[in-house]
Amino acid sequence: MFENKERTSIDQLGEFGLIKHLISAITLETDNTHLGAGDDAAVIKSNGQDVFVSTDTLVENVHFDMMYTPLKHLGFKTVVANISDICAMNVIPGQLTLSLAFSSKYTLEAIEEFYAGVLLACKRYKIDLVGGDICTIPTGLVITGTAMGWGDAEKAVKRSGASAGDLLCVTGDLGGAYMGLQLLEREKRVFLENKEMKPDLGSHDYIVGRQLRPEARIDVIRQLAELNVVPTSMMDISDGLSSEIFHLSEASKVDFSVFEEKLPIDQDTFNMAVEFGIDPTTAALNGGEDYELLFTVSQADYEKIKNHPDITVIGHAKESGMKNELVSKQGNNYALQAQGWQHKGNSDA
Repeated sequence: MFENKERTSIDQLGEFGLIKHLISAITLETDNTHLGAGDDAAVIKSNGQDVFVSTDTLVENVHFDMMYTPLKHLGFKTVVANISDICAMNVIPGQLTLSLAFSSKYTLEAIEEFYAGVLLACKRYKIDLVGGDICTIPTGLVITGTAMGWGDAEKAVKRSGASAGDLLCVTGDLGGAYMGLQLLEREKRVFLENKEMKPDLGSHDYIVGRQLRPEARIDVIRQLAELNVVPTSMMDISDGLSSEIFHLSEASKVDFSVFEEKLPIDQDTFNMAVEFGIDPTTAALNGGEDYELLFTVSQADYEKIKNHPDITVIGHAKESGMKNELVSKQGNNYALQAQGWQHKGNSDA
């Protein structure tokens, strides 16, 4: 149990440090818990089957801003944020419970709009919404979802399976959600300064969509199965590529080399980063909420994935102690920084 007797600010630990600290005190009390806290999902044995379970919470003015977030989009994104963790175990999600706590400013019509987005996502990904809870709070909106999927615990892909020599891969492209958020925040500031001004999102539907209505990569999980490729380790990219790489590094006890020239960055993301004076590589490494998959595969599987249009090999694993490094386009090595994406209200998230 915890022995710390002094007053310690949570800021000293940060989100990830706090989670690690709390997990350290957990002991498993039942035989049917196959995998406890510490991965993207827990695994519980039930009547000869294995259920994968993960929980995620979204808080108004921390994870989303109602100034520019349509409720229907928020409902869709809520489902994606939850089921993405199940996908990160190489499992197809199947069920979801959803709990809402909201203030009196939210009308019946507002809650209906939110649920319309939830149900749209459930239909898209073939997820059953099977329960939840509703209560009132003084201010704001808090959303907590629990996603579940069924699979074989012995074949689950955890964060801890990577070995030196494995290839480091990502799906899709990176940094789009972060740059979409920068654009939305800019237009919010303009509006607050002059409410006669209308938001100017230009032709940036892609990056705005990456922020407001991301997609879960269930398609890639199915495609990997079709290719007969089982990743050696995996997690989703919700807090930023660099932070997630450090999670894999710590869990698997390996380090990684990441090649800047291999990072998949959409042209709209690149252009918007330049417009904001942000290095596109920084956006790709540290921007969050892309909900893409980060995984490793053995070199023997390279031929199977090399032509996949939505999978990019961005680096490789190496022996622990060699440090996580970014290899620049010029061939220089720099220590990778696990900065991650900071949600509003989080000091070290």
